[in-house]
Amino acid sequence: MAKTFSSDFIPLQLAVLTVSDSRDASTDSSGHLLVERLQNAGHQLADKAIVIDDVYKIRAILSQWIASDHVQGVLITGGTGFTGRDSTPEAVLPLFDKTVDGFGELFRHISHGQIGTSTIQSRAVAGLANGTIVFCMPGSGNACATAWDEIIETQLNSTHKPCNFVLQLKNTQDDQCDSRG
Repeated sequence: MAKTFSSDFIPLQLAVLTVSDSRDASTDSSGHLLVERLQNAGHQLADKAIVIDDVYKIRAILSQWIASDHVQGVLITGGTGFTGRDSTPEAVLPLFDKTVDGFGELFRHISHGQIGTSTIQSRAVAGLANGTIVFCMPGSGNACATAWDEIIETQLNSTHKPCNFVLQLKNTQDDQCDSRG
């Protein structure tokens, strides 16, 4: 059964990037989960890619999407831990015009109830770059489900009040949160 959306709902063009040295199109379960979630929420898949955990390769793909007039948001899964190869935050942070500090804080708060103190090893980050929202989350399916279900889905829903990110993105009208009056 297809979901129906309010006339105020603005579907976004979202890209999904999986950062992994071991995943391919057939084994990218976290990337597939994010694609399914975004489409079920009424958004469009603008693009999808898998890249090895390399600062410059991550940055190259993300830079293309940020520069594109077509991509309004990017969901990145993987590369946010502390192993020697984990480099997603180092790749993306220099590209942000503004960071969304609350995303990582809230993600770790929610995750604490699921995985305890191991959540401190998550370097989940988010930010805005050229009117594109970018969310970076761990590579596990559970972490992606938590991030999408508990935080991202509502923040990318134009009907969510008092605030969401939709009107801050390119190709939407610039407005303020209702709570800012």
